[in-house]
Amino acid sequence: MIPRVRCITVCVLGAALTACGTAGAGRPAPAASPSPAGPPVLAPGPGGLTPVFEHGPRTRGKTVALTFDADMTADQGPRAASGEHFDNPGLIGALRTLKVPATVFMTGRWADQYPAEARDLGHDPQFEVANHSWSHYAFTADCYGLPTVGADGMRADVQRAYTSLRTAGVPKAMPYFRFPGGCYDQRALRALSGLGVTAVQWDVVSGDAFATDADAVVAQVLDGVKPGSVVVMHCTRSAAPTTERVVRTVVPELRRRGYRFVKVSELIGQAGKGS
Repeated sequence: MIPRVRCITVCVLGAALTACGTAGAGRPAPAASPSPAGPPVLAPGPGGLTPVFEHGPRTRGKTVALTFDADMTADQGPRAASGEHFDNPGLIGALRTLKVPATVFMTGRWADQYPAEARDLGHDPQFEVANHSWSHYAFTADCYGLPTVGADGMRADVQRAYTSLRTAGVPKAMPYFRFPGGCYDQRALRALSGLGVTAVQWDVVSGDAFATDADAVVAQVLDGVKPGSVVVMHCTRSAAPTTERVVRTVVPELRRRGYRFVKVSELIGQAGKGS
């Protein structure tokens, strides 16, 4: 979960994310690897380091990927049992009604809690499901107050998430991973080396987490989107209650501006074809 961000503070969060993700910051993404048998991924960095993707090419048409983090931390089970909603069926319904393809970064703990919804998303060709860790614990220190995963547990946490997705009935989880909070460093990238995943960040922070002013979130998204953008939003009713309203406003406006909505996989596939 990315903390709430007002429009006037987006630069502050951007600086914080840059500090978390100094590896590769400001550098062009590696070229996409040919992957005739599966989804496109970025080529590993030096020494096999896990590659990081932030946005697609800026000069290959007005495309934008809406991404949604479906997250629960490992210790939030009691809150779900007491009635707190970490899912958002209304948002998914809105995306279907609007015919917007999207990428959902799902924690294993979320899939364990909502297996029917995870399976439904995994079987719907409009969506692609990717990995957001099992625990939603941070992979660096000082990441928005999240508990942390030790370096020796990072790889297992990602693998456990894929196991949870398969168990829930997601047939083909994508080889894409989003760090909880967007926080990563060289140690985290090394820990995941060899798993074959591309770490997916974003270039547009929606600010929907904990927001109550949908109009402010809409303005932040519309102000930030550029060709090839990746927008981060959330699929969690209790912590991002305005997101459905935001999507119902943002989607027609971006279409009016000439944008086409795509999944992250399409942007990654374009990465080796020019910037």
